Amino acid sequence: MSFIYTNVLFLMLIPALLLMFLLISKKNNFEQYFSKEALDKLSVSNQYFSKKARNITLFISLIFMIIALARPVTNEKEQRVKQELNTLLVAIDVSKSMLATDLYPNRLDFATKKLLSIIENSKDTAIAVILFAKSSFILSPLTEDFHSLKILVENLDTGANFDNGTNIYSTLEVTNKLLKNSANKNLLLLTDGGDKKDFEKEIDFAKENKINVYTIALASKEGSAIKLKDGNFLTNKNGDIVTVSVNENIKKLALSTNGGYINYSIDNSDINAILNDILKTSKKENIQSKKYKTYTELFYYPLAIGIFLLLLAFSSLPKIRFSKSKSNSLFLVLFVSLFLTNDTYASIFDFQTIEQANADYKAKEYKNATKEYSKLSSSKEQQYNLANSLYKENKYKEAIEKYKNIKSEDRNLNFNKLHNIGNAYAKSNDLQNAKKSYEEALKIKNDKQTQENLDTVNKALEKKEKKKKDQKGQKKNKDKKQEKKKKEDKKQEKSNDSKENKKNKKENKKKDAEKKEHKEKKKSDQKINKKEMSDKEENRWLKQLEKKKANSLLKKIESSQEDDSINPW
Repeated sequence: MSFIYTNVLFLMLIPALLLMFLLISKKNNFEQYFSKEALDKLSVSNQYFSKKARNITLFISLIFMIIALARPVTNEKEQRVKQELNTLLVAIDVSKSMLATDLYPNRLDFATKKLLSIIENSKDTAIAVILFAKSSFILSPLTEDFHSLKILVENLDTGANFDNGTNIYSTLEVTNKLLKNSANKNLLLLTDGGDKKDFEKEIDFAKENKINVYTIALASKEGSAIKLKDGNFLTNKNGDIVTVSVNENIKKLALSTNGGYINYSIDNSDINAILNDILKTSKKENIQSKKYKTYTELFYYPLAIGIFLLLLAFSSLPKIRFSKSKSNSLFLVLFVSLFLTNDTYASIFDFQTIEQANADYKAKEYKNATKEYSKLSSSKEQQYNLANSLYKENKYKEAIEKYKNIKSEDRNLNFNKLHNIGNAYAKSNDLQNAKKSYEEALKIKNDKQTQENLDTVNKALEKKEKKKKDQKGQKKNKDKKQEKKKKEDKKQEKSNDSKENKKNKKENKKKDAEKKEHKEKKKSDQKINKKEMSDKEENRWLKQLEKKKANSLLKKIESSQEDDSINPW
Protein backbone atom coordinates (compact mmCIF):
# COMPACT_ATOMS: atom_id res chain seq x y z
CA MET A 1 0.00 0.00 0.00
CA SER A 2 1.17 3.56 -0.78
CA PHE A 3 -0.15 7.12 -0.56
CA ILE A 4 -0.56 9.41 -3.58
CA TYR A 5 -0.55 12.62 -1.53
CA THR A 6 2.08 11.96 1.13
CA ASN A 7 2.40 15.69 1.85
CA VAL A 8 -1.10 15.67 3.36
CA LEU A 9 0.06 13.33 6.13
CA PHE A 10 2.89 15.62 7.20
CA LEU A 11 0.98 18.90 6.82
CA MET A 12 -2.19 17.74 8.61
CA LEU A 13 -0.74 15.64 11.44
CA ILE A 14 0.99 18.58 13.15
CA PRO A 15 -2.19 20.70 13.57
CA ALA A 16 -4.09 17.52 14.49
CA LEU A 17 -1.67 16.82 17.35
CA LEU A 18 -2.01 20.42 18.57
CA LEU A 19 -5.77 20.04 18.52
CA MET A 20 -5.51 16.78 20.45
CA PHE A 21 -3.40 18.50 23.09
CA LEU A 22 -5.99 21.28 23.52
CA LEU A 23 -8.92 18.86 23.66
CA ILE A 24 -7.44 16.49 26.26
CA SER A 25 -5.82 19.19 28.40
CA LYS A 26 -7.49 20.28 31.61
CA LYS A 27 -10.19 22.86 32.01
CA ASN A 28 -7.84 25.27 33.73
CA ASN A 29 -5.79 25.57 30.56
CA PHE A 30 -8.92 26.52 28.58
CA GLU A 31 -9.75 29.22 31.11
CA GLN A 32 -6.54 30.99 30.12
CA TYR A 33 -7.89 31.53 26.61
CA PHE A 34 -11.71 31.58 27.08
CA SER A 35 -14.13 33.24 29.49
CA LYS A 36 -16.36 31.25 31.87
CA GLU A 37 -19.49 32.12 29.89
CA ALA A 38 -17.93 30.76 26.70
CA LEU A 39 -16.82 27.57 28.46
CA ASP A 40 -20.35 27.05 29.87
CA LYS A 41 -21.79 27.29 26.37
CA LEU A 42 -19.17 24.93 24.94
CA SER A 43 -19.39 22.37 27.74
CA VAL A 44 -21.23 19.07 27.12
CA SER A 45 -23.03 16.96 29.70
CA ASN A 46 -21.72 13.50 30.58
CA GLN A 47 -25.02 11.72 29.93
CA TYR A 48 -23.58 9.34 27.25
CA PHE A 49 -19.84 9.93 26.80
CA SER A 50 -17.39 11.54 29.11
CA LYS A 51 -15.69 14.64 27.79
CA LYS A 52 -12.33 12.90 27.31
CA ALA A 53 -13.89 9.91 25.55
CA ARG A 54 -15.77 12.20 23.17
CA ASN A 55 -12.63 14.24 22.45
CA ILE A 56 -10.56 11.11 21.80
CA THR A 57 -13.27 9.81 19.43
CA LEU A 58 -13.27 13.10 17.51
CA PHE A 59 -9.48 13.02 17.29
CA ILE A 60 -9.42 9.42 15.97
CA SER A 61 -12.09 10.29 13.35
CA LEU A 62 -9.92 13.23 12.27
CA ILE A 63 -6.88 10.93 11.89
CA PHE A 64 -8.85 8.56 9.65
CA MET A 65 -10.09 11.47 7.50
CA ILE A 66 -6.50 12.72 7.07
CA ILE A 67 -5.50 9.24 5.94
CA ALA A 68 -8.42 9.26 3.44
CA LEU A 69 -7.26 12.65 2.10
CA ALA A 70 -3.78 11.19 1.48
CA ARG A 71 -5.45 8.67 -0.94
CA PRO A 72 -4.12 5.25 0.02
CA VAL A 73 -3.87 2.93 -3.01
CA THR A 74 -2.72 -0.60 -3.82
CA ASN A 75 -1.90 -2.68 -6.94
CA GLU A 76 -0.25 0.32 -8.62
CA LYS A 77 0.56 -0.40 -12.29
CA GLU A 78 1.66 1.54 -15.38
CA GLN A 79 -0.14 1.10 -18.69
CA ARG A 80 0.69 2.51 -22.12
CA VAL A 81 -2.05 3.71 -24.42
CA LYS A 82 -1.15 4.02 -28.10
CA GLN A 83 -2.83 6.69 -30.20
CA GLU A 84 -3.59 5.69 -33.79
CA LEU A 85 -4.15 8.50 -36.29
CA ASN A 86 -4.42 9.18 -40.01
CA THR A 87 -2.15 11.81 -41.57
CA LEU A 88 -3.38 14.49 -43.98
CA LEU A 89 -1.65 17.46 -45.60
CA VAL A 90 -3.92 20.23 -46.90
CA ALA A 91 -2.49 22.53 -49.59
CA ILE A 92 -4.22 25.82 -50.50
CA ASP A 93 -3.58 27.47 -53.85
CA VAL A 94 -2.70 31.17 -53.28
CA SER A 95 -1.94 32.15 -56.88
CA LYS A 96 -3.61 35.17 -58.51
CA SER A 97 -6.23 33.01 -60.23
CA MET A 98 -7.66 32.25 -56.77
CA LEU A 99 -8.75 35.91 -56.52
CA ALA A 100 -11.47 35.25 -59.12
CA THR A 101 -14.95 36.11 -57.85
CA ASP A 102 -17.04 33.23 -59.20
CA LEU A 103 -17.09 31.93 -55.58
CA TYR A 104 -18.11 34.35 -52.82
CA PRO A 105 -16.22 36.50 -51.89
CA ASN A 106 -13.40 34.94 -53.94
CA ARG A 107 -11.87 31.51 -54.42
CA LEU A 108 -9.10 32.02 -51.87
CA ASP A 109 -11.40 33.09 -49.01
CA PHE A 110 -13.74 30.24 -49.94
CA ALA A 111 -10.76 27.84 -49.69
CA THR A 112 -9.88 29.08 -46.17
CA LYS A 113 -13.47 28.45 -45.08
CA LYS A 114 -13.21 24.94 -46.50
CA LEU A 115 -10.00 24.40 -44.54
CA LEU A 116 -11.68 25.45 -41.29
CA SER A 117 -14.52 23.01 -42.03
CA ILE A 118 -11.97 20.23 -42.67
CA ILE A 119 -10.36 20.92 -39.28
CA GLU A 120 -13.75 20.83 -37.52
CA ASN A 121 -14.94 17.62 -39.21
CA SER A 122 -11.66 15.63 -38.97
CA LYS A 123 -11.56 12.80 -36.45
CA ASP A 124 -8.54 10.70 -35.46
CA THR A 125 -6.43 12.70 -37.91
CA ALA A 126 -3.22 14.74 -37.69
CA ILE A 127 -3.26 17.66 -40.16
CA ALA A 128 -0.50 19.75 -41.77
CA VAL A 129 -1.19 22.91 -43.83
CA ILE A 130 0.85 24.50 -46.63
CA LEU A 131 0.25 27.30 -49.13
CA PHE A 132 1.51 27.10 -52.69
CA ALA A 133 1.88 29.25 -55.78
CA LYS A 134 5.18 29.18 -57.71
CA SER A 135 6.77 28.03 -54.41
CA SER A 136 5.37 26.33 -51.32
CA PHE A 137 5.05 27.82 -47.84
CA ILE A 138 4.62 25.77 -44.64
CA LEU A 139 1.91 27.20 -42.38
CA SER A 140 1.84 24.30 -39.89
CA PRO A 141 3.52 20.86 -39.67
CA LEU A 142 1.56 17.78 -38.58
CA THR A 143 -0.44 18.59 -35.47
CA GLU A 144 -3.40 17.42 -33.43
CA ASP A 145 -3.79 20.82 -31.75
CA PHE A 146 -6.72 21.95 -33.89
CA HIS A 147 -7.43 24.97 -31.66
CA SER A 148 -4.02 26.50 -32.42
CA LEU A 149 -4.30 25.49 -36.07
CA LYS A 150 -7.63 27.36 -36.35
CA ILE A 151 -5.98 30.50 -34.95
CA LEU A 152 -3.22 30.25 -37.57
CA VAL A 153 -5.73 29.87 -40.41
CA GLU A 154 -7.99 32.69 -39.16
CA ASN A 155 -4.97 35.05 -38.89
CA LEU A 156 -3.71 34.12 -42.36
CA ASP A 157 -3.19 37.21 -44.54
CA THR A 158 -4.77 36.14 -47.84
CA GLY A 159 -3.91 39.52 -49.34
CA ALA A 160 -0.14 38.91 -49.19
CA ASN A 161 1.79 38.98 -52.47
CA PHE A 162 2.90 35.43 -53.30
CA ASP A 163 4.93 34.30 -56.32
CA ASN A 164 2.85 34.10 -59.48
CA GLY A 165 2.14 30.62 -60.83
CA THR A 166 0.72 27.25 -59.74
CA ASN A 167 3.49 24.72 -58.99
CA ILE A 168 1.81 21.52 -57.81
CA TYR A 169 5.10 19.63 -58.09
CA SER A 170 6.45 21.67 -55.15
CA THR A 171 3.48 20.63 -52.98
CA LEU A 172 4.29 16.97 -53.67
CA GLU A 173 7.90 17.54 -52.60
CA VAL A 174 6.84 19.24 -49.37
CA THR A 175 4.30 16.46 -48.72
CA ASN A 176 7.04 13.86 -49.12
CA LYS A 177 9.23 15.77 -46.61
CA LEU A 178 6.57 16.47 -43.97
CA LEU A 179 5.04 12.97 -44.16
CA LYS A 180 8.27 11.02 -44.70
CA ASN A 181 7.74 8.97 -41.50
CA SER A 182 4.07 8.26 -42.26
CA ALA A 183 2.87 5.04 -43.82
CA ASN A 184 -0.01 6.84 -45.55
CA LYS A 185 0.80 10.09 -47.37
CA ASN A 186 -2.49 11.86 -48.11
CA LEU A 187 -2.46 15.23 -49.90
CA LEU A 188 -5.61 17.34 -50.33
CA LEU A 189 -5.41 20.17 -52.87
CA LEU A 190 -7.78 23.14 -52.61
CA THR A 191 -7.19 24.69 -56.03
CA ASP A 192 -8.72 25.75 -59.32
CA GLY A 193 -6.19 23.54 -61.15
CA GLY A 194 -4.06 26.32 -62.62
CA ASP A 195 -3.60 26.24 -66.41
CA LYS A 196 -1.26 23.26 -66.86
CA LYS A 197 -2.40 20.56 -69.31
CA ASP A 198 0.09 17.75 -68.63
CA PHE A 199 0.65 16.38 -65.09
CA GLU A 200 2.78 13.35 -66.00
CA LYS A 201 5.76 14.52 -63.91
CA GLU A 202 3.54 15.03 -60.88
CA ILE A 203 1.89 11.63 -61.36
CA ASP A 204 5.27 9.85 -61.60
CA PHE A 205 6.57 11.60 -58.47
CA ALA A 206 3.39 10.79 -56.50
CA LYS A 207 3.47 7.11 -57.51
CA GLU A 208 7.17 6.81 -56.73
CA ASN A 209 6.70 8.23 -53.21
CA LYS A 210 3.25 6.63 -52.62
CA ILE A 211 1.37 9.93 -52.23
CA ASN A 212 -2.44 9.82 -52.50
CA VAL A 213 -3.60 13.08 -54.10
CA TYR A 214 -7.14 14.33 -53.43
CA THR A 215 -8.49 17.47 -55.10
CA ILE A 216 -11.44 19.78 -54.43
CA ALA A 217 -11.90 21.95 -57.55
CA LEU A 218 -12.66 25.50 -56.38
CA ALA A 219 -13.78 27.14 -59.62
CA SER A 220 -16.74 27.19 -61.99
CA LYS A 221 -16.76 25.98 -65.60
CA GLU A 222 -17.95 29.39 -66.84
CA GLY A 223 -14.94 31.13 -65.28
CA SER A 224 -14.58 34.60 -63.81
CA ALA A 225 -12.39 37.71 -63.93
CA ILE A 226 -9.55 38.21 -61.42
CA LYS A 227 -10.19 41.23 -59.21
CA LEU A 228 -7.03 42.90 -57.85
CA LYS A 229 -6.54 44.87 -54.61
CA ASP A 230 -6.99 48.24 -56.33
CA GLY A 231 -10.42 47.19 -57.63
CA ASN A 232 -9.28 46.74 -61.24
CA PHE A 233 -9.41 43.45 -63.11
CA LEU A 234 -6.30 41.60 -64.31
CA THR A 235 -5.52 41.99 -68.02
CA ASN A 236 -3.16 40.20 -70.39
CA LYS A 237 -0.52 41.76 -72.69
CA ASN A 238 -3.16 42.83 -75.20
CA GLY A 239 -5.14 44.67 -72.51
CA ASP A 240 -8.01 42.15 -72.46
CA ILE A 241 -9.57 41.15 -69.13
CA VAL A 242 -8.46 37.65 -68.09
CA THR A 243 -11.14 35.08 -67.24
CA VAL A 244 -10.09 31.86 -65.50
CA SER A 245 -12.21 28.71 -65.27
CA VAL A 246 -11.65 25.32 -63.63
CA ASN A 247 -8.84 23.18 -65.08
CA GLU A 248 -10.26 19.67 -65.21
CA ASN A 249 -6.92 18.24 -66.40
CA ILE A 250 -5.93 17.99 -62.74
CA LYS A 251 -8.55 15.24 -62.39
CA LYS A 252 -6.08 12.82 -64.01
CA LEU A 253 -3.51 13.55 -61.27
CA ALA A 254 -6.00 12.68 -58.52
CA LEU A 255 -7.43 9.53 -60.14
CA SER A 256 -4.00 8.16 -61.16
CA THR A 257 -2.57 8.31 -57.61
CA ASN A 258 -5.25 6.36 -55.66
CA GLY A 259 -6.82 9.66 -54.60
CA GLY A 260 -10.08 11.37 -55.50
CA TYR A 261 -11.49 14.37 -57.35
CA ILE A 262 -14.66 16.33 -56.55
CA ASN A 263 -16.11 19.71 -57.48
CA TYR A 264 -16.82 22.22 -54.72
CA SER A 265 -20.16 22.39 -52.92
CA ILE A 266 -21.67 25.13 -50.79
CA ASP A 267 -22.26 22.69 -47.93
CA ASN A 268 -19.70 20.22 -46.53
CA SER A 269 -20.67 17.24 -48.69
CA ASP A 270 -17.42 17.49 -50.70
CA ILE A 271 -15.30 17.52 -47.54
CA ASN A 272 -17.18 14.62 -45.93
CA ALA A 273 -16.80 12.49 -49.08
CA ILE A 274 -13.01 12.92 -49.15
CA LEU A 275 -12.53 12.45 -45.38
CA ASN A 276 -14.63 9.27 -45.43
CA ASP A 277 -12.59 7.90 -48.34
CA ILE A 278 -9.35 8.62 -46.47
CA LEU A 279 -10.66 6.80 -43.38
CA LYS A 280 -11.62 3.75 -45.48
CA THR A 281 -8.47 3.44 -47.59
CA SER A 282 -5.78 4.60 -45.15
CA LYS A 283 -4.44 2.56 -42.27
CA LYS A 284 -4.06 4.30 -38.94
CA GLU A 285 -0.55 4.39 -37.50
CA ASN A 286 0.82 4.79 -33.99
CA ILE A 287 1.92 8.40 -33.63
CA GLN A 288 1.97 8.79 -29.85
CA SER A 289 1.99 6.54 -26.79
CA LYS A 290 1.05 7.82 -23.36
CA LYS A 291 1.63 6.27 -19.93
CA TYR A 292 -1.23 5.97 -17.44
CA LYS A 293 -1.09 4.73 -13.86
CA THR A 294 -3.79 2.37 -12.63
CA TYR A 295 -4.38 1.36 -9.03
CA THR A 296 -7.05 0.27 -6.58
CA GLU A 297 -8.40 3.07 -4.39
CA LEU A 298 -8.64 2.44 -0.64
CA PHE A 299 -9.61 5.91 0.62
CA TYR A 300 -13.26 5.00 1.24
CA TYR A 301 -12.34 2.58 4.08
CA PRO A 302 -10.69 5.17 6.41
CA LEU A 303 -13.28 7.75 5.29
CA ALA A 304 -16.17 5.48 6.33
CA ILE A 305 -14.54 4.75 9.71
CA GLY A 306 -13.90 8.48 10.28
CA ILE A 307 -17.52 9.43 9.48
CA PHE A 308 -18.83 6.65 11.74
CA LEU A 309 -16.69 7.82 14.69
CA LEU A 310 -17.71 11.44 14.02
CA LEU A 311 -21.41 10.54 14.14
CA LEU A 312 -20.82 8.49 17.26
CA ALA A 313 -19.18 11.46 18.97
CA PHE A 314 -21.94 13.90 17.97
CA SER A 315 -24.72 11.47 18.96
CA SER A 316 -23.70 11.88 22.61
CA LEU A 317 -24.31 15.66 22.57
CA PRO A 318 -26.97 16.90 25.05
CA LYS A 319 -30.38 18.07 23.89
CA ILE A 320 -30.64 21.73 22.89
CA ARG A 321 -33.09 23.92 24.81
CA PHE A 322 -34.37 26.88 22.81
CA SER A 323 -34.66 30.27 24.41
CA LYS A 324 -36.80 33.10 23.09
CA SER A 325 -33.89 34.56 21.12
CA LYS A 326 -33.18 31.13 19.65
CA SER A 327 -36.83 30.62 18.72
CA ASN A 328 -36.84 34.01 16.97
CA SER A 329 -33.72 33.08 15.02
CA LEU A 330 -35.34 29.73 14.10
CA PHE A 331 -38.39 31.63 12.82
CA LEU A 332 -36.13 33.78 10.65
CA VAL A 333 -34.45 30.67 9.26
CA LEU A 334 -37.83 29.14 8.40
CA PHE A 335 -38.95 32.40 6.77
CA VAL A 336 -35.79 32.51 4.60
CA SER A 337 -36.28 28.87 3.64
CA LEU A 338 -39.86 29.61 2.59
CA PHE A 339 -38.61 32.57 0.56
CA LEU A 340 -36.07 30.36 -1.20
CA THR A 341 -38.69 27.71 -2.00
CA ASN A 342 -40.79 30.40 -3.71
CA ASP A 343 -37.79 31.16 -5.93
CA THR A 344 -37.52 27.54 -6.92
CA TYR A 345 -41.03 27.68 -8.38
CA ALA A 346 -39.87 30.46 -10.74
CA SER A 347 -38.25 27.96 -13.07
CA ILE A 348 -41.56 26.05 -13.32
CA PHE A 349 -43.47 29.24 -14.15
CA ASP A 350 -40.76 30.11 -16.71
CA PHE A 351 -41.30 26.74 -18.35
CA GLN A 352 -45.05 27.40 -18.50
CA THR A 353 -44.53 30.86 -20.05
CA ILE A 354 -42.15 29.36 -22.64
CA GLU A 355 -44.82 26.85 -23.63
CA GLN A 356 -47.45 29.61 -23.84
CA ALA A 357 -45.13 31.88 -25.87
CA ASN A 358 -44.26 29.10 -28.30
CA ALA A 359 -47.94 28.22 -28.69
CA ASP A 360 -48.84 31.87 -29.45
CA TYR A 361 -45.97 32.11 -31.96
CA LYS A 362 -47.11 28.97 -33.79
CA ALA A 363 -50.68 30.30 -33.82
CA LYS A 364 -49.37 33.57 -35.41
CA GLU A 365 -50.52 35.59 -32.39
CA TYR A 366 -47.26 37.51 -32.32
CA LYS A 367 -48.35 40.28 -29.92
CA ASN A 368 -49.16 37.75 -27.21
CA ALA A 369 -45.94 35.90 -28.00
CA THR A 370 -43.83 39.03 -27.48
CA LYS A 371 -45.52 39.67 -24.15
CA GLU A 372 -44.85 36.13 -22.98
CA TYR A 373 -41.22 36.14 -24.18
CA SER A 374 -40.56 39.47 -22.43
CA LYS A 375 -41.68 37.94 -19.11
CA LEU A 376 -38.89 35.36 -19.23
CA SER A 377 -35.48 35.85 -17.65
CA SER A 378 -32.99 37.27 -20.14
CA SER A 379 -30.86 34.75 -22.02
CA LYS A 380 -29.61 34.21 -25.55
CA GLU A 381 -32.61 32.06 -26.49
CA GLN A 382 -35.08 34.50 -24.89
CA GLN A 383 -33.60 37.47 -26.77
CA TYR A 384 -33.57 35.53 -30.05
CA ASN A 385 -37.20 34.36 -29.71
CA LEU A 386 -38.32 37.84 -28.66
CA ALA A 387 -36.58 39.39 -31.67
CA ASN A 388 -38.25 36.87 -34.00
CA SER A 389 -41.64 37.71 -32.57
CA LEU A 390 -41.03 41.46 -32.99
CA TYR A 391 -39.97 40.84 -36.58
CA LYS A 392 -43.24 39.02 -37.26
CA GLU A 393 -45.09 42.06 -35.79
CA ASN A 394 -43.34 44.24 -38.41
CA LYS A 395 -41.45 46.04 -35.63
CA TYR A 396 -38.18 45.84 -37.49
CA LYS A 397 -36.20 48.47 -35.58
CA GLU A 398 -36.97 46.88 -32.21
CA ALA A 399 -36.17 43.44 -33.63
CA ILE A 400 -32.80 44.63 -34.93
CA GLU A 401 -31.90 46.04 -31.49
CA LYS A 402 -32.78 42.74 -29.82
CA TYR A 403 -30.76 40.76 -32.37
CA LYS A 404 -27.73 43.00 -31.86
CA ASN A 405 -27.89 42.56 -28.07
CA ILE A 406 -27.36 38.79 -28.46
CA LYS A 407 -23.73 37.88 -27.73
CA SER A 408 -22.75 34.26 -28.21
CA GLU A 409 -19.89 32.08 -29.42
CA ASP A 410 -22.31 29.65 -31.11
CA ARG A 411 -21.69 29.89 -34.88
CA ASN A 412 -25.21 28.75 -35.83
CA LEU A 413 -26.85 31.29 -33.52
CA ASN A 414 -24.63 34.10 -34.84
CA PHE A 415 -25.39 33.08 -38.43
CA ASN A 416 -29.17 33.02 -37.84
CA LYS A 417 -28.95 36.35 -36.00
CA LEU A 418 -27.10 38.07 -38.87
CA HIS A 419 -29.40 36.51 -41.47
CA ASN A 420 -32.48 37.79 -39.64
CA ILE A 421 -30.91 41.24 -39.17
CA GLY A 422 -30.39 41.39 -42.92
CA ASN A 423 -34.04 40.48 -43.47
CA ALA A 424 -35.17 43.17 -41.02
CA TYR A 425 -33.02 45.83 -42.72
CA ALA A 426 -34.34 44.74 -46.12
CA LYS A 427 -37.95 45.01 -44.89
CA SER A 428 -37.25 48.50 -43.54
CA ASN A 429 -35.71 49.45 -46.92
CA ASP A 430 -32.20 49.92 -45.48
CA LEU A 431 -30.50 47.98 -48.25
CA GLN A 432 -26.89 48.92 -47.46
CA ASN A 433 -27.07 47.55 -43.91
CA ALA A 434 -28.96 44.52 -45.20
CA LYS A 435 -26.12 43.82 -47.63
CA LYS A 436 -23.52 44.09 -44.84
CA SER A 437 -25.49 41.73 -42.58
CA TYR A 438 -25.86 39.10 -45.32
CA GLU A 439 -22.16 39.31 -46.17
CA GLU A 440 -21.20 38.87 -42.49
CA ALA A 441 -23.54 35.87 -42.25
CA LEU A 442 -21.96 34.28 -45.33
CA LYS A 443 -18.52 34.67 -43.76
CA ILE A 444 -19.70 32.35 -40.98
CA LYS A 445 -21.58 29.87 -43.13
CA ASN A 446 -22.36 29.35 -46.83
CA ASP A 447 -26.14 29.24 -47.21
CA LYS A 448 -28.24 29.24 -50.39
CA GLN A 449 -31.09 31.34 -48.97
CA THR A 450 -28.70 33.98 -47.62
CA GLN A 451 -26.86 34.12 -50.96
CA GLU A 452 -30.17 34.55 -52.83
CA ASN A 453 -31.23 37.35 -50.45
CA LEU A 454 -27.87 39.06 -50.99
CA ASP A 455 -28.29 38.84 -54.77
CA THR A 456 -31.76 40.40 -54.63
CA VAL A 457 -30.49 43.24 -52.42
CA ASN A 458 -27.60 43.89 -54.82
CA LYS A 459 -30.04 44.07 -57.75
CA ALA A 460 -32.26 46.53 -55.86
CA LEU A 461 -29.23 48.71 -55.08
CA GLU A 462 -28.23 48.71 -58.75
CA LYS A 463 -31.73 49.88 -59.72
CA LYS A 464 -31.52 52.72 -57.20
CA GLU A 465 -28.17 53.83 -58.56
CA LYS A 466 -29.58 53.86 -62.11
CA LYS A 467 -32.50 56.02 -60.97
CA LYS A 468 -30.12 58.46 -59.30
CA LYS A 469 -28.03 58.69 -62.45
CA ASP A 470 -31.16 59.37 -64.56
CA GLN A 471 -32.28 62.08 -62.15
CA LYS A 472 -28.83 63.69 -62.25
CA GLY A 473 -28.93 63.66 -66.08
CA GLN A 474 -32.32 65.38 -66.08
CA LYS A 475 -31.03 68.05 -63.66
CA LYS A 476 -28.02 68.70 -65.87
CA ASN A 477 -30.26 69.21 -68.92
CA LYS A 478 -32.43 71.67 -66.98
CA ASP A 479 -29.36 73.56 -65.78
CA LYS A 480 -28.03 73.81 -69.34
CA LYS A 481 -31.34 75.26 -70.56
CA GLN A 482 -31.38 77.78 -67.75
CA GLU A 483 -27.82 78.82 -68.54
CA LYS A 484 -28.72 79.38 -72.20
CA LYS A 485 -31.64 81.58 -71.16
CA LYS A 486 -29.42 83.57 -68.84
CA LYS A 487 -26.88 84.16 -71.61
CA GLU A 488 -29.57 85.38 -73.97
CA ASP A 489 -30.93 87.70 -71.29
CA LYS A 490 -27.47 89.07 -70.64
CA LYS A 491 -26.92 89.83 -74.33
CA GLN A 492 -30.15 91.79 -74.42
CA GLU A 493 -29.23 93.68 -71.26
CA LYS A 494 -25.79 94.51 -72.68
CA SER A 495 -27.29 95.94 -75.85
CA ASN A 496 -29.81 98.05 -73.89
CA ASP A 497 -27.60 99.11 -71.00
CA SER A 498 -24.19 99.68 -72.62
CA LYS A 499 -24.01 103.23 -71.23
CA GLU A 500 -24.88 102.19 -67.71
CA ASN A 501 -22.26 99.40 -67.86
CA LYS A 502 -19.50 101.96 -68.53
CA LYS A 503 -20.45 103.92 -65.43
CA ASN A 504 -20.59 100.79 -63.30
CA LYS A 505 -17.22 99.40 -64.39
CA LYS A 506 -15.45 101.05 -61.50
CA GLU A 507 -17.93 99.62 -59.02
CA ASN A 508 -17.57 96.15 -60.55
CA LYS A 509 -13.78 96.34 -60.27
CA LYS A 510 -14.12 97.09 -56.58
CA LYS A 511 -16.48 94.18 -56.16
CA ASP A 512 -14.06 91.85 -58.01
CA ALA A 513 -11.25 92.92 -55.71
CA GLU A 514 -13.42 92.15 -52.68
CA LYS A 515 -14.29 88.76 -54.15
CA LYS A 516 -10.63 87.92 -54.66
CA GLU A 517 -9.86 88.76 -51.04
CA HIS A 518 -12.78 86.62 -49.95
CA LYS A 519 -11.55 83.68 -52.08
CA GLU A 520 -8.06 83.94 -50.63
CA LYS A 521 -9.50 83.77 -47.11
CA LYS A 522 -11.51 80.70 -48.09
CA LYS A 523 -8.41 78.99 -49.49
CA SER A 524 -6.50 79.60 -46.27
CA ASP A 525 -9.43 78.17 -44.26
CA GLN A 526 -9.55 75.12 -46.53
CA LYS A 527 -5.84 74.49 -45.98
CA ILE A 528 -6.39 74.49 -42.23
CA ASN A 529 -9.33 72.09 -42.62
CA LYS A 530 -7.20 69.78 -44.81
CA LYS A 531 -4.59 69.63 -42.06
CA GLU A 532 -7.27 68.76 -39.51
CA MET A 533 -8.66 66.07 -41.83
CA SER A 534 -5.19 64.62 -42.40
CA ASP A 535 -4.67 64.38 -38.63
CA LYS A 536 -7.99 62.58 -38.28
CA GLU A 537 -7.10 60.16 -41.07
CA GLU A 538 -3.74 59.49 -39.43
CA ASN A 539 -5.41 58.67 -36.09
CA ARG A 540 -7.92 56.47 -37.86
CA TRP A 541 -5.12 54.64 -39.67
CA LEU A 542 -3.24 54.08 -36.39
CA LYS A 543 -6.39 52.64 -34.78
CA GLN A 544 -6.80 50.24 -37.71
CA LEU A 545 -3.19 49.12 -37.27
CA GLU A 546 -3.84 48.45 -33.57
CA LYS A 547 -6.92 46.33 -34.35
CA LYS A 548 -5.21 44.45 -37.20
CA LYS A 549 -4.46 40.79 -36.44
CA ALA A 550 -0.91 39.49 -36.47
CA ASN A 551 -0.06 37.54 -39.60
CA SER A 552 0.79 33.85 -39.35
CA LEU A 553 4.44 32.87 -39.79
CA LEU A 554 5.18 31.15 -43.11
CA LYS A 555 8.30 29.18 -44.10
CA LYS A 556 9.20 29.17 -47.80
CA ILE A 557 10.35 25.89 -49.39
CA GLU A 558 12.13 26.05 -52.74
CA SER A 559 11.20 23.45 -55.37
CA SER A 560 13.58 21.45 -57.52
CA GLN A 561 11.10 21.67 -60.41
CA GLU A 562 10.30 25.12 -61.79
CA ASP A 563 6.75 26.11 -62.65
CA ASP A 564 6.23 25.78 -66.40
CA SER A 565 2.69 27.19 -66.53
CA ILE A 566 1.78 29.24 -69.57
CA ASN A 567 0.31 32.26 -67.79
CA PRO A 568 1.76 34.06 -64.74
CA TRP A 569 -1.55 33.88 -62.83
